[in-house]
Amino acid sequence: MNSKEKPNIGNLFDSISHSYDRFNHFLSLNADRRWRRNAMKGIKPVDSLLDVAAGTADLSIEAVRQNKASAVTGIDISSGMLSIGRDKVAKARMQECISLVTASALEMPFDDGCFGAVVCAYGVRNFSDLDAGLREMHRVLADGGQLMILEFSYPDNRFIRVLYDWFFSNVMPLVGKTLSHNAGAYTYFRDSVKGFIWGREMASRIEAAGFRDVTFRTMTFGITTVYYAFK
Repeated sequence: MNSKEKPNIGNLFDSISHSYDRFNHFLSLNADRRWRRNAMKGIKPVDSLLDVAAGTADLSIEAVRQNKASAVTGIDISSGMLSIGRDKVAKARMQECISLVTASALEMPFDDGCFGAVVCAYGVRNFSDLDAGLREMHRVLADGGQLMILEFSYPDNRFIRVLYDWFFSNVMPLVGKTLSHNAGAYTYFRDSVKGFIWGREMASRIEAAGFRDVTFRTMTFGITTVYYAFK
């Protein structure tokens, strides 16, 4: 793990890898599948695509299903998450299209400009250095290549926000503890979402990393936001 990574973040995700997908699908009422699918629709087809913080490979698999790339590389610092991802890739019979590699998003083992598109779903808030991670995405992206980031955000509607806060503070840690027996992991999950940036502030950080034509839109009452940009 890169020394800049958040302490033990890889171990944390290793500890919940067996329950991560069930947790996400249950708590979002399967909306997370739709969010990934809709976000990927905004990516133009390329030869090679990089999925940063690929986790259990849902976004990598979605990229292949939508014919967005003939070759997809997914990286993550959690070997446990990638192990689950490899099983899913094999089940989908996509081993020839998708390669999963244990690596840090802050120090990617790739040459400059070698990917036509870079995508990341629900991973950037876990970077200990957001700007360094965005600069790495920019570095490995080819000129004219497209970036897509899908991340949690906060609802604009005051009533929805109150419900969202209550849900995050009361329901999510309980369900997380039940599914994974690791309440601390999902307390971190809650805090990482509540403490992260979104909207115009996030778009400004993407621009500061060197990207152009940054746009974003919210989904499902603002619970999640998708960002697009180009190099």
